[in-house]
Amino acid sequence: MDKITTLSQFLSLGGSQFHVYEMGRRVQYIDTKAFEQIEALDRPYPSPLQGHAHFALVFWDETKEHFIWFLKLPLDEQGLLSPAPRTQFIKMIIEALGNSPTQTLTEAQQDKLANHPFSFKPNSEKLAIFNALVRQKLNHPPSSQYQKACDYLAENSKESQWKELGLQGIADICVRNDDSKHLPLIQKGLSTAPNEIQIAICQCLEHLTIEPSLAHLLLAQILNEDRENDIYRLRALASHPNLAKKAIMYWHKQNQLTPELLITIAGRNWTMLQDTQLQTLYLNTLAEQEQSFFNQLFIELVAIPALRPLLLAQLRNPERSEQLTQAIGGLFKATKS
Repeated sequence: MDKITTLSQFLSLGGSQFHVYEMGRRVQYIDTKAFEQIEALDRPYPSPLQGHAHFALVFWDETKEHFIWFLKLPLDEQGLLSPAPRTQFIKMIIEALGNSPTQTLTEAQQDKLANHPFSFKPNSEKLAIFNALVRQKLNHPPSSQYQKACDYLAENSKESQWKELGLQGIADICVRNDDSKHLPLIQKGLSTAPNEIQIAICQCLEHLTIEPSLAHLLLAQILNEDRENDIYRLRALASHPNLAKKAIMYWHKQNQLTPELLITIAGRNWTMLQDTQLQTLYLNTLAEQEQSFFNQLFIELVAIPALRPLLLAQLRNPERSEQLTQAIGGLFKATKS
C-alpha cells in the first residue's frame, strides 16, 4: 500500500475502471492518459479554479455498480497537483476502504469518508450536465425527465408547463445536440421557449462542444435581440471562441463590456483570450476597473496553463497602454504587501 501514490493506481489496483471529469470551469471529460500525466506531475491541470483542481471520479468494478467522488485538490504555482494533500486523501481512503474502493461500506466507514476536506458539491446545473454526460459515456439511458423535456420542446406546450420540467431532462437533450432528433428541439427552445427554459439550455450548452448551427443562432440572438440573456448566450458559446469574439467586439463598439461580462469571459470563455487582439482588448478594459477587481481576474487567468505564457508576456510588453501599466504596477504592489 505504501507504493500507491496516485488515485489512478489506487483505483486500478483495486480492480476498478474509472472515468474522470473536470468539474470546475466547464464540465468536461478528461482523457484517462491525460489524467495519469496530471497525477504524475508531468503536466499542469488544464482548468484550475481558485487555485484548485475540481474533478469527479466515476468508477466501477465487475458488479457494474457505479461510484462517484467529487474532489477538490490544491495546485501549486505552476498548476501542478500539490502532492501532500493528494497523499493525505489517498491515505485516508486506504484507511477507510483498504484495497477495495467499491466495497460495501459499514456505517463507521461511511462516517469516516463523509465530509472529508477534499470533497465539494457541484451546483445543480453542473450536476445535471455531469449526469447526462456520464450516462451517455456509459451507454446508459437518459434520465426519467428526458421524455417530458422532449415532449415539451417538440409540442410547443403551454407556457405554464415549463415549470414542470427538470433541468436534468434538458441536459439529457443538450448532450445530444449533434443529432437530427435533438438539434431541432434545442433550436426551437432557444427561439420560442420562455426565458427560463432558454437560460437552462444555455447553462447546459456552455459545457459542451455544440453544433455550429446552434452557435450561429446564439450569436444572431446576441447581435439582434435585447440584452436579457446575453451573459448566458456568451457562456453557451464557450466551444466557439471565434464566434464569441464577434460578440465581444460588438459589445466593445457599443461600450458595453461590463464587469459581469469580464467575469464571464474569465470563467467560461477564457480560450478566446488566446487571440492576441481580444487579449489586448480584454486587458485594457480590465485595467479600467477597480484595482482589486483587476488583480482578482488577472491572477485567476494567469493560473490557466494555456494563458499563462501569454499573460506573463504582457507584463514585459513595452507597448502596453499606460492604464494597463498602472494596473500591473498595482498588482505587483498588492502581491508584495
